[in-house]
Order: sequence, then C-alpha cells, then structure tokens
Amino acid sequence: MTLTDPQVYVVDDDDSVCRALARLIQSAGYKVQTFGSARAFLDRKCSGTTPACVILDVQLPDLSGLELQQALDATMPVIFITGHGDIPMTVGAMKAGATDFLTKPIRDVDLLHAIAQALERASHTHQARCELEAIRSRLNRLTPREREVMDRVVEGRLNKQVASELGTAEQTVKIHRARVMAKMEAASLAQLVRLVDRIGLGDSAETPQQGKHS
Repeated sequence: MTLTDPQVYVVDDDDSVCRALARLIQSAGYKVQTFGSARAFLDRKCSGTTPACVILDVQLPDLSGLELQQALDATMPVIFITGHGDIPMTVGAMKAGATDFLTKPIRDVDLLHAIAQALERASHTHQARCELEAIRSRLNRLTPREREVMDRVVEGRLNKQVASELGTAEQTVKIHRARVMAKMEAASLAQLVRLVDRIGLGDSAETPQQGKHS
C-alpha cells in the first residue's frame, strides 16, 4: 500500500457495528479491517508502510479501548466510539492522544470527518518517519572516519581544526568532508547541520572511538 491507500482499523466486539462501519468506511474509499477484540488487533500482521488510524470501542472483552490506546503508544491516531462515555473518560483519552471521542449513535458525517482528520495526521507522521529513516540510512553509509569528520564539521570546526584533532592532513579532511556531503545528500553545510539535527545528534553526537586513521 502507498500513501494514497490509507488503512482504517475498526476494533469493536459487536459484529453488526463492525459490518456497518466497514461498509461506511469502504464507501468513502478507504481500506478497512475489523477486529472483535484488542488482542486480535494487536496480533494482526502489520507492514507499517502506509498511514493508518484505528476506531476503538471503549468497552472491549479483553483489554479496554483505553488500555489498547496505551499499548499503541501513539503509533497511530485513535478515534474512540462508545455508548457509555463520560467527561473524565473523554478527557483521559484526549490527553493520551486520541484525535476524537464520539458517542453512539454516531452520525456518518461526523465519523468520516474524524477519519479524514486522523488519516491526515497519520500521513504527516508517516512522512516524517520515512524521512528520518532515509537520513539514518545515509548516516549508516558513512565510514567511522567520515562520521568523526562530520561530527566536528557540524559543530563549526574548520578543516584545519578537524585535521589537528584527528591527527591527519587538512587535505584528507577535505576529501572526507566531500564524501560526507555526497553520502548525506547535503548541498550545503547548513543543510548537513539540519539533517544531523533531525536525527537528534547535534552537539551531543557521540564520536566513534576509532583509532586515528586517514
């Protein structure tokens, strides 16, 4: 599946509710899977390659919807549906990151609006995650010495300073720096710094403890 094929999961122990929601969601052009319990949902096969949201009934036969929300740990947006909602429950769910809390009977337009908002949020999160994975993949292509050079360059050190710290020639540092820029796909030092900041390295980056080599 791709970003154009978002996935909606429905977790409700009432088969008639699952069927009705599945028909509605499919009619809006979304892919949908239904589950009768939290455990069945957690045991599903998941590729993690497409944005997704989950519609949860609060009252489930094993884990409650709120417990399942905690187990998901904000990995996807949650829309709660319930026939027994109250204010403390709603507040707790929203504080834990739920995108909406709808009370049965639910109007089709309200649910579809909630799904659209949840999937938009999921799409942004999914895109950001993919971008981070791509940056980490580039980072893993660096040799230990290129990583040492990069860590110092993004901290603002000049080539000659880096050469002095690493005990190598300035020309060698220039070569490593050029390779870093190419492997990280950075067109400028500013862009390289932004990439490093994105993956949370920054000034706290750990420099590999390697022997001095060129």
